[in-house]
Amino acid sequence: MKAPHHDPSVDPDIARARTIPSRVYFDEGIHALARERIFARSWIPVGDVARLKASGHVIPQIMLEGCLDEPVVLTRDEAGQAHCLSNVCTHRGTVVVEGEGHTQTLRCRYHGRRFGLDGCMKSMPEFDGVADFPSPEDDLPRLALHEWGPLFFSSIDPFCRFEEWIAPVRERVDWMRPERFVLDPNRSQDFLIEANWALYCDNYLEEFHIPYVHGASLGGKLDYENYRTLTWEWGTLQMGVAAEGEPAFDLPAGHPDEETRMAAWYYWLFPNVMLNFYPWGLSLNVVTPLTPTRTRVSFRSYVRDASLLSQGAGADLHRVEMEDEEVVEAVQKGVRSRLYDRGRFSPRREVGPHHFHLLLDRFLK
Repeated sequence: MKAPHHDPSVDPDIARARTIPSRVYFDEGIHALARERIFARSWIPVGDVARLKASGHVIPQIMLEGCLDEPVVLTRDEAGQAHCLSNVCTHRGTVVVEGEGHTQTLRCRYHGRRFGLDGCMKSMPEFDGVADFPSPEDDLPRLALHEWGPLFFSSIDPFCRFEEWIAPVRERVDWMRPERFVLDPNRSQDFLIEANWALYCDNYLEEFHIPYVHGASLGGKLDYENYRTLTWEWGTLQMGVAAEGEPAFDLPAGHPDEETRMAAWYYWLFPNVMLNFYPWGLSLNVVTPLTPTRTRVSFRSYVRDASLLSQGAGADLHRVEMEDEEVVEAVQKGVRSRLYDRGRFSPRREVGPHHFHLLLDRFLK
């Protein structure tokens, strides 16, 4: 596919920079390019560690459904090792595992090819006399799989090492033992938004809109004057400092933020994973581009202390989401204007979107 034209025009100097061209938010060609150059190379949450406990357990799923639509299967073999495998038979392309369950081998129902739970091909009927068979190409392709906290992460062709990607999160939150957090299905749901995925990320990443859009919901819970954004190569962290009298983390000695009353840490990991930590636990948001102007945002709540759910900045996430959705959908209508192309950044309040646009520029060139 011929790449659509994209101007490499985001200046690294935020004081001089202009935003990405508005067509990035609605152009079909750029949407297709982002799917292959960005999302097919991203680290994506693919399941809960707690759900795949026993050897022989298999869980098929579609990786980033609606965007990548890649059939994969999570397995745990007899040695207790977890795997993420392609769920497409290497014979004729049939989906191998069609339902969650327990088994000793994976068997394709089309022609009977069998695979081990590590993806290695075990047997194939009626293949006597086939030259150079079996070979490694007959095994199910194995994707990288990593555990962090309550989650499995995988990638088809990762743009960086997982540990490099997740390290800034570990630094501040691993003391909470997030692997012990428990999924709360009643506080987990998907939202469909009539806007481009990158617009949703823009809004999440900037501090500027908090007093305007979230004045009544978050305004009194966060100290806006001391709110700030930190960046590193593959992500950002918004430091949600607690307002006077509002709940905050009880941080251990030696923590990087030991001297600060933290109400929340808002992590964004390029391109579409948001890890929002509150004293009660973790709100995971995964942003999935469905079309150039339609996005699914999946909210999953992993609870550390249920007694704190109604307190502080993480108490009313549904209201905050509704406020964000409304403004992002309004922006989507505006960026289609023939009279608008690019804007400028606030050096104090839009460090996050500027960093995001630099990464978009780099991957879409």
